[in-house]
Amino acid sequence: MTTIQYDQDGLIPVIIQNAETKEVLTLAYANEEAVQKTMDTNETWLYSRSRKELWNKGATSGNTQQVTAVRLDCDGDSLIYEVIPNGPACHTGKDSCFFETIHGERNESPGDMFAQLTSLIKTREEEMPEGAYTTYLFEEGVDKICKKVGEEAAEVIIAAKNRDAQELSMETADLFYHVLVLLQEQKVGISQVVDVLKERHAVKTTSK
Repeated sequence: MTTIQYDQDGLIPVIIQNAETKEVLTLAYANEEAVQKTMDTNETWLYSRSRKELWNKGATSGNTQQVTAVRLDCDGDSLIYEVIPNGPACHTGKDSCFFETIHGERNESPGDMFAQLTSLIKTREEEMPEGAYTTYLFEEGVDKICKKVGEEAAEVIIAAKNRDAQELSMETADLFYHVLVLLQEQKVGISQVVDVLKERHAVKTTSK
């Protein structure tokens, strides 16, 4: 097993990554104590080089991170904390510190899009801005949301029967959106759905 290699200052760089979307959230540093506290508590602990002290991510801001895994690279000189964030990782309020593209064009993965939409739906439910369609759905409640899911599912079927790729794409997008609203209303995270898919895939893989 590879051992952790700290530098001459007793530190190791830590890449913090969203465990669900795999988006890189920030780069920080940790010492041996911070790494151990992270693994003991499943919370993000780091070392501030400017303040010369340990710090627990979210202790003051409330933007905590649940650590699901700590990964070590092949040389043992850098770590990845895979986390489920409770709020933005960046002090600017952005989800990730790496929000500025200085060359080329950033390609968003399907996971990125689902994460952004899920976050927006959650914010809509919390703030309930007047005039927003999502606000209307939450105000109407679960019966209305379920009805819309059923209607959009029917539209997907019709589009498929019509062999209309553009229509199918649009209706599927509508269905996905309304399902995400329903999941939020029921307080079921999309990660829970993904966990079920992973479990089923693992069973099928091991049964071959």
